Amino acid sequence: MASDPKIHTFEDVAKHNKTKDCWLIISGKVYDVTPFMDDHPGGDEVLLSATGKDATNDFEDVGHSDTAREMMEKYYIGEIDSKTVPAKRTYIPPQQAPYNPDKTPEFVIKILQFLVPLLILGLAIAVRQFTKKE
Repeated sequence: MASDPKIHTFEDVAKHNKTKDCWLIISGKVYDVTPFMDDHPGGDEVLLSATGKDATNDFEDVGHSDTAREMMEKYYIGEIDSKTVPAKRTYIPPQQAPYNPDKTPEFVIKILQFLVPLLILGLAIAVRQFTKKE
């Protein structure tokens, strides 16, 4: 590692989010993993999904080997300016329609959608039978 590491802003690192230009933030360090994209055992999609955020948890959750950790050194390009990293986002669940325990109107509509055509068909058959007898 260099004796005086370059300090990168989060915004600058986040711009490098493509297969041919991919930077990751892991444990406060910035890595240019572009040359490793084709060789990554999990595929390039795994690396791309870790761009634009602090990928430390993603990296640690997988349980990388000591060899993998040693390999990271050759991709090290500097440190992240921690003041520019956005605060952790809290999960906001998607909006859902409120629960309606009284499903009566919906049930009535479905029954009518089934019964009305049957009633019309029955009437058509009855009229046809009635007109044949005359």
